[in-house]
Amino acid sequence: MDHTARLALVGDRSDAVRSHTRVPGLLQALRTRDGLDLDAYWVATEDAGQGVDGFDAVWVLPGSPYRSEAGVLSAIRAAREGGIPFLGTCAGFQHVLLEFARNVCGLDRAAHAENDPAAAEEDRVIVPLACSLVGHEGVVRVSPGSRAAGLIGADRTQARYHCGYAPNPRHLNVLRAHGMTFTGTDESGEVRIAELPSHPFFLATLFQPELDGDGTRAHPLITGLAEAAVAHARTRTHARTR
Repeated sequence: MDHTARLALVGDRSDAVRSHTRVPGLLQALRTRDGLDLDAYWVATEDAGQGVDGFDAVWVLPGSPYRSEAGVLSAIRAAREGGIPFLGTCAGFQHVLLEFARNVCGLDRAAHAENDPAAAEEDRVIVPLACSLVGHEGVVRVSPGSRAAGLIGADRTQARYHCGYAPNPRHLNVLRAHGMTFTGTDESGEVRIAELPSHPFFLATLFQPELDGDGTRAHPLITGLAEAAVAHARTRTHARTR
């Protein structure tokens, strides 16, 4: 019986984006080292609004500004509401917070400063960093008992970044009040990991775990997504055959 998991790679694929070039090697490593076979499909942001039905996991990759903000937000919402395993990295993390703010917290005017530089300050859920994290590497402290901590197996992890935008602290408590948890921070206490504990697997990181190491072994968070995707595929196959 076919349990091969179908993975949607949401983003505007480009060889100029290092994260995108890492994906084939990571998929191969998951297959050969971990026995996790993923059938991956790139989904351009303009097409992501058509939904992610039939996929066993969704990974929103870096590469902003995306050609279609609406498409990315639609894919995130579908994974969140449909219980589809989800990972968002870098800009994927940023758009997770934006989608949640609009569709769960009721902040209809919530904006991403990169996508909408004219947005009012009080509406900006994602704001420019005072100091860019492009090329930065540092430690992220992980909350004990969180999904991220369980996957990483430690209370900290090394993180590589390539971004110039981050969450606006003024909105974090509203997101928390509606069920989002922030389970990783840098050494200055700035939020770097978000999770939805009520979801089977929903993680987002401002850093890029796909850049970890030399690319011959997947970061534990990516392995976790792959494991969740395979489990989802088994459940979907079982449901079809009942």
